[in-house]
Amino acid sequence: MADVINLKRFKKRSEREQSAQQADANRVRFGRTKAERALDQRRKDRAGDLLDQHKLDDGDAS
Repeated sequence: MADVINLKRFKKRSEREQSAQQADANRVRFGRTKAERALDQRRKDRAGDLLDQHKLDDGDAS
């Protein structure tokens, strides 16, 4: 004779595992902290500022 399975537990365990897989996918996709994003933004701004400082004026601008 087969074992009796509680369907509620099976369903809940299944949903939990699926939720965990989705969470792992999201961590990979969006896995940067706020500090890391801010640091990258500061570096990008700094590089842009340095580039702007080295531009030459053509005299064409009015």
